[in-house]
Amino acid sequence: MATFQENLSNLLQEQLTAGQSTLQPGPERPVRIFCQDESRFGLLPIQRRRITLTGVKPLGTVQYRFETFYVYGAVEPTTGENFFLELPYLNSINFQIFLKEFSHCYPETLNIVLMDNGSCHTAKSLVLPHNVVCLFLPPYSPELNPIERLWRDMKDQLAWLLAGTLAELEHHVERLITHYTKAAIRSLTSYPYFVDAVNALCS
Repeated sequence: MATFQENLSNLLQEQLTAGQSTLQPGPERPVRIFCQDESRFGLLPIQRRRITLTGVKPLGTVQYRFETFYVYGAVEPTTGENFFLELPYLNSINFQIFLKEFSHCYPETLNIVLMDNGSCHTAKSLVLPHNVVCLFLPPYSPELNPIERLWRDMKDQLAWLLAGTLAELEHHVERLITHYTKAAIRSLTSYPYFVDAVNALCS
């Protein structure tokens, strides 16, 4: 993991060179560096610790319902720019939909996207948009992905929520996402190793 952090600026440069070579001839496009991941949300409540008086057992109401959906997200830690899409499943078909919509949202830039090695990200059936380049994290290293901290913050705010339906939960999640400012997202996700690598690339 330390090796990846130290080499990230070189890896980004390699992906930038490879990505620019796939674009149509003309002026080089500006580059943006995003971090991407998915998170599951469901009717089974998120449980967190509770503060109580000494000797008082904390209580929390739960419901055993297992309906879920996924939020696919990409954030740019250096600016707080972000893109989210709710989809029903975590698979390559839905990831392809996400990539297409993400590409359309940032058509004027070459977008390098840092992500994990999940099977939906590496499926042979995937067709990458012309302005998207993938850079994969080392296996089993979610702590290197800045967007993980945003998911954690979101789920802390949703802890112990009892939603009656998926539609109700979707509303809560949508409202929560839209209330994040770019400054707040930048504060949560601007890991020093990542910011330093991006600054080195763009200097």
